Amino acid sequence: MRGTVKLPGSKSISNRILLLAALAEGETRIHDVLDADDTRHMLVALRALGVEVATEANGVLRVQGAGGAFAVKHATLFLGNAGTAFRPLTAALAFCRGDYRLSGVPRMHERPIGDLVDALRSLGAQIKYEGVQGFPPLHIKPATAGSAGEVSVRGNVSSQYLTALLLALPLLGRRVVVNIAGELISKPYVEITLNTLQRFGVKVEREGWSRFMVPQSVYRSPREIFVEGDASAASYFLAAGAISGLNKGGPVRVEGVGKSSIQGDVRFADALQAMGADVTLGDNWISVTAGAEVKHSGKLKAIDADFNHIPDAAMTIAVAALFADGASTLRNIGSWRVKETDRIAAMATELRKLGAQVETTADSLRVTPPPRLTPATIDTYDDHRMAMCFSLAALGGVAVRINDPGCVAKTFPEYFDVFGRIAER
Repeated sequence: MRGTVKLPGSKSISNRILLLAALAEGETRIHDVLDADDTRHMLVALRALGVEVATEANGVLRVQGAGGAFAVKHATLFLGNAGTAFRPLTAALAFCRGDYRLSGVPRMHERPIGDLVDALRSLGAQIKYEGVQGFPPLHIKPATAGSAGEVSVRGNVSSQYLTALLLALPLLGRRVVVNIAGELISKPYVEITLNTLQRFGVKVEREGWSRFMVPQSVYRSPREIFVEGDASAASYFLAAGAISGLNKGGPVRVEGVGKSSIQGDVRFADALQAMGADVTLGDNWISVTAGAEVKHSGKLKAIDADFNHIPDAAMTIAVAALFADGASTLRNIGSWRVKETDRIAAMATELRKLGAQVETTADSLRVTPPPRLTPATIDTYDDHRMAMCFSLAALGGVAVRINDPGCVAKTFPEYFDVFGRIAER
């Protein structure tokens, strides 16, 4: 594989910006919004809540902000398996003085939300579980008049709980301090949240990663805003550049993220470098091929590292480990178990089909590559990242069949078309 890929917009940034534009005073023109299942669920929900959204001929979205709480006070919202829509909307709607029901696909009803609900209830929210305690679907009623100035939330299950709180708290009209219980995982995603809040006029102060101070404030439109390319999606193509470079391929260049990116997943390039890749970064692009040392050996270097900071992109490392010179260990990835599927179990099962030896713990994965890959049919578990990750196994010279490739529509509907365009026989 070799060539250049223009990345789709970031899912994480797109849904944050869409929600804040909907809550802000004024109109916001948003460029390069991701057009995929997760953002479509957010847009359908916002329109159902009375937000005016128009699409210009060039694809730019115009969002007329509500200037605070949504105008529609009764709504039933279906949000698929979009965690970046479900968690923040739960928090925002808790303080919109309305009656709302939120549900999703069966897998969303298996993804925990109890920590977020507990935090919202401590601020006066009235939220009822309509199924299993601690999990969606949810019924939200108008909040009681709360006055609490502090709230606590666990940080070691999902950073989306903290993100949801930070996005919703300006609706309360008072200063609130958020305390983190335990270790906060996926910190780079919280950085995205803080950056986006600031662009809409809300500056959150923090003490390390344990305490966040949200001032009494209102959202104000920046009028014009751009969505970065998806750094998680970049990982597949960057890894392809490194793997292909072992056998006269590469480089592969992605455009839309670079050294000026606000996304933590650009640090995926550091992991590839540790595996022997040759990485070049510009402000808005990254190019990767195999380094001279690993080209000579024909194998990437095995890696043993903590991937808590880039859990989504770390999945790509697990497949790249098939091309390494020994066992690779991915540590501190326990959040994989509450994603679109139990990703630790799913990755282990599918890597073994390709001949790898795989050991797992509650929060780690160890991959020992086989002398030669075995052709395999890969199950994807309705998880877009499983499909995209395992497409890279075909670079090992074996036939790989991906079941349900359409699941990539969650974040990157054109993935396999783009993959094919930079592949050479």
